[in-house]
Amino acid sequence: MSDESQELGITESKSHKPGEWYAEVVQKADLADYAPMGGFIVTKPRGYALWEAIQDSLDGWFKETGVDNVYFPMFIPESFLEREKDIVEGFDPEVAWVTQGGHEELEERLAVRPTSESIIAPFMADWTRSHRDLPMRLNQWCSVVRWEATETKPFFRTKEFMWQEGHTAHASNEGAWEEVWTRLGQYERVYEDVLAIPVLRGKKPEHDKFPGADTTTTVEALMPDGKSVQGATSHNLGQSFAEAFDISFVDEDEEEQTAYTTSWGLSWRALGALIMTHSDDQGLVLPPTVAPTQVVIVPIWQEDTKEEVLEYSEGIADDLEDAGFRVELDDRDERNPGFKFNEHELNGVPLRLEIGPYEVEDEEATLVHRPDNEETVEDRDGIVDAVDEHLEEIYDKLYEAAEETLEDNVREAHSPEEILGTIGKHGGYVKTPWCGDEACEEVIKEKIAAEIVMQPLEDEGGSSGGEVPEPDHDECGVCGDPAAEIAYFAKSY
Repeated sequence: MSDESQELGITESKSHKPGEWYAEVVQKADLADYAPMGGFIVTKPRGYALWEAIQDSLDGWFKETGVDNVYFPMFIPESFLEREKDIVEGFDPEVAWVTQGGHEELEERLAVRPTSESIIAPFMADWTRSHRDLPMRLNQWCSVVRWEATETKPFFRTKEFMWQEGHTAHASNEGAWEEVWTRLGQYERVYEDVLAIPVLRGKKPEHDKFPGADTTTTVEALMPDGKSVQGATSHNLGQSFAEAFDISFVDEDEEEQTAYTTSWGLSWRALGALIMTHSDDQGLVLPPTVAPTQVVIVPIWQEDTKEEVLEYSEGIADDLEDAGFRVELDDRDERNPGFKFNEHELNGVPLRLEIGPYEVEDEEATLVHRPDNEETVEDRDGIVDAVDEHLEEIYDKLYEAAEETLEDNVREAHSPEEILGTIGKHGGYVKTPWCGDEACEEVIKEKIAAEIVMQPLEDEGGSSGGEVPEPDHDECGVCGDPAAEIAYFAKSY
């Protein structure tokens, strides 16, 4: 193998060194680079294109369901944060503060937003007068800063990260719950229908909910290394923020009422999950739904066949582009076909078309799937429909492999030893009856750095929100006291 090929390829193993492997894929597939300040990254065009693919889907779904996009300042006055005490306490170690502007000391410290409830809520209060103003649904695409992040990993955990944050106000608790489920459903949809990653829907335990929230719901994705990723969260904030910021309205009976609010968000952690779930030791693997290039055409010629091979390849490229596919015709003279194959595999292009003189003569094309190198020959005449079918098949392959990983890695345990042993040996989710005491989580967390990542939901309607189903066993899997709930333990990113 040449030095150049070695430099191009992935040298770490996903199964043996997932952390080092992941970092190498992110850099060599040209998704991101490390910034000069620790804990920050530079997102490169190919990485940002993946984020835009998620944005395009979610933003459209939000707007279809009554959401308006807005933008609020990245700086939040300290006095605004302090109006919601739970926000201040919950985010205190993570807040970056600005104390000086130019040469002047600021009269009041400004927080670089860790989340925007405390800057958006006062304006929602100003803009809400009557029940006719509700529901109010606002969303912004922006970045936030959480300074506490130490062991950083591109997209999974950085001090600054991109996200969307939705904020809504409603006349009733039922309306707020309907909003919570709508957004959680859209997050589940983006993972399963766009990223080819199955998720579990649930809620966070009381001690791990969003500061100030009544309930935090979540979608959780299981990575191949057995760790869970909090994919997105949707919070019912009850009336705590509305009371703190006076979000009130006059109802149909001319009575003044306090609104109910929600917030919900998905960050580029979804990109970390995407990369970690599907990619392999050859590099990045992307579902066709988000791949910047869905199809690469690699012409293979000798000098005497170059003209006819290129002309034939260009015709196919034009047809595919006209049909709406994202296509690259790799006709570089200075690279041989083998190098091109490796490079496009590294970059995660889902489908490769190989076209040589035999394909031209037989009016065919050889199609190769990125995930498993499955090779098929298709007729030139039906190439557009064939490519469409193959891209769907590739998506299904990726989803089914991830689904199998999830289904094979939810296990039950009924004692601390079982919980610790199962997570230690297999990773994944360990389902156990739970008494509801945070101290039981600490017992596991101290020994193996696993925590309760979610509780499954049985009912997703009404003013009480989702109910955790009754446990199959009567005793807590950690302390042996009566169990009232079910908990899923896992290590997490």
